[in-house]
Amino acid sequence: MKEAFRRIYGAHPEGVWAAPGRVNLIGEHTDYNDGFALPIAIPQHTQVAARKRQDDRLRLHSAQGNGPVLDLRVSQLIPGVVTTWAAYPAGVVWALREAGHRLGGADLHIDSTVPVGAGLSSSAALECAVAFAYNDLYDLNLSAPALALICQRAENGFAGVPCGAMDQLASACCTAGAALHLDIRAGAHEQVPFAPEAQGLSLLVVDTRVKHDLGDGAYAALRTGCERAARLLGLEALRDLAPADLPRAARALPAHLLPLVRHVVKENARVANAVSHLRAGHLAALGPILTDGHASLRDDFRISCAESDLVVDTALAHGALGARMTGGGFGGSVIVLAEEGRAEGIGIAITTAFRTAGYQVPHLFPITPAAGAGRIS
Repeated sequence: MKEAFRRIYGAHPEGVWAAPGRVNLIGEHTDYNDGFALPIAIPQHTQVAARKRQDDRLRLHSAQGNGPVLDLRVSQLIPGVVTTWAAYPAGVVWALREAGHRLGGADLHIDSTVPVGAGLSSSAALECAVAFAYNDLYDLNLSAPALALICQRAENGFAGVPCGAMDQLASACCTAGAALHLDIRAGAHEQVPFAPEAQGLSLLVVDTRVKHDLGDGAYAALRTGCERAARLLGLEALRDLAPADLPRAARALPAHLLPLVRHVVKENARVANAVSHLRAGHLAALGPILTDGHASLRDDFRISCAESDLVVDTALAHGALGARMTGGGFGGSVIVLAEEGRAEGIGIAITTAFRTAGYQVPHLFPITPAAGAGRIS
């Protein structure tokens, strides 16, 4: 990273910062409903080599973009002026300024191993790496949760994706060997021990290669539907509805909104159930919770796809403890929890099933819970 930075900008960077992608074990589409989630950081991460400038030029270069250095002016950053990948790092700088922080430009070189469009939060990893770099370059002294919320503001207000805060909080706050139990409304999080390999288990990510784009309107429509349902029920957010209240909700809501409500309410309960099992050290018990969560996303939220369903069905048929799509939906990745001795065979079966169906061969890799964002050199 440092040598690439020197070749591009003709000087050495002040440091290198990194932020991971994430896998959400359970708690999907609950964050913008003030609910609960249980993500882990993954080893794949985005790195940013950075140097502070004395003017307001923000120069951006991506190792993945194979393009020239993008030269922007910090003082001229407004939503809509940048529409490429650069909207994410530029949005972080914009959001920091919107929050009242006095800062200028920087030279940034970016490289990443987080697959783009795979439902593993490549955008949050990019945002958090840039935010942590700026935090140090300009001595902002912001906490990891505060930086995560800045990054969410960047994605909402600058990049135009109406996401909740779960992805950014996971990238910023996760620790190795643990899952992050998030209470979005309270702004609280707890590290819950999660080390599958210690119990002879393997957590496998299957990137279906079906790319998704959460900025295309479908994600926003789901959020709008949830918020409308909450208003009709007289609630601040769907988090405030208990499973026992679903019959009342069914009587009060239009039929097309009830499945959205049912998913959010039951998904929050699944998070609580999963956390209880992890605290007790019963990691294998997470399997049925994952599978139940997938069925809810497939049938109630209707955001799965044929490839994701094939992964889940094939994995379960070959002995997986549980499986579900992870991320915002409409493609992306599936996670599979299995005994270590079965993981390889499950992976082969999934690849064979994809070839038989005529789908692009998926990318499969095991993961362990990794550390969150920070300076690495």
